Amino acid sequence: MIATLLIGLREGLEAALVVGVLLAYVNKIGRRDAAAKIWLGVGAAILLSLITGAVLTYGAYGLSFTAQEAIGGLLSLVAVAMVTWMVFWMLKMSRGIGGELRSQIDRALLGNGWGVAAVGFVSVAREGIETALFIWATTRASDTTPLLGFAAAVSGILLASVLGWLLYRGMLRINLTVFFRWSGVLLIVFAAGVLAYAIHDLQEAGFLPGPFAAVPPGAGAFAAAWFGDAAWAFRVPHIIAPDGVLGVLLKGTVGFSPEMTRFEVIAWALYLVITLPLFLVASYRGARATRKETPCPPSALAAASSR
Repeated sequence: MIATLLIGLREGLEAALVVGVLLAYVNKIGRRDAAAKIWLGVGAAILLSLITGAVLTYGAYGLSFTAQEAIGGLLSLVAVAMVTWMVFWMLKMSRGIGGELRSQIDRALLGNGWGVAAVGFVSVAREGIETALFIWATTRASDTTPLLGFAAAVSGILLASVLGWLLYRGMLRINLTVFFRWSGVLLIVFAAGVLAYAIHDLQEAGFLPGPFAAVPPGAGAFAAAWFGDAAWAFRVPHIIAPDGVLGVLLKGTVGFSPEMTRFEVIAWALYLVITLPLFLVASYRGARATRKETPCPPSALAAASSR
């Protein structure tokens, strides 16, 4: 639930900032009639996100165990890829997102102006589909029921909506650079856990070597080490109970399970060792560039919409 609340908060705040920039700009140029079209696009994007979440949650029922595990593993890999892309994309776009959205709105307002609804739809749908996919993958990896995962995510989205409204009204100022940096770090840690669970699913489905498959005939010592009981990295359920408080907390946050295969541990470690330093370096480099451009820290919606 911690992971789903955070993804709801972060993605919701990103969407709220984008919608706030769109509304602030159309009001600034005297096209308040376009605000209703923006909200129409936002509403359609929310509906699409809910449908996506429902399909992910209930669409696999009736399939064989192997098919469910294969689909779950592959979609979890997609979720990890999308979240990784999202945290790096936000670093790249945060400094100039206001200017990019203004350009899109200027083009969309040509003619009858319905293109501005498409801008609102695409901007929010991107965040919404990412949210639905990662929430589904996270709740699946942490054995949280879909209802609890959905409730936690909605709580994060509602909090993000309140923060977005306060920023839009100028009643709150927060350092968005710091927020997106450290929420990005947490999401990368959560994504590593989802990646490990995806590997586990694919091993159960027989797509990858693991403890659920017999050693192939004629396999050498190295190949045999990835099959059967030898494929386990560790098995400590007698020390950390999988359904205990500590086991649930570790699995829901850092992706640790009392029983993990070598493949899971290697994938989890490689993802963190590669992705986390790259993200932090890019984040601090972007922050230094921003400080050189402006003496004031980028702390609110006004900073984005003024570009």
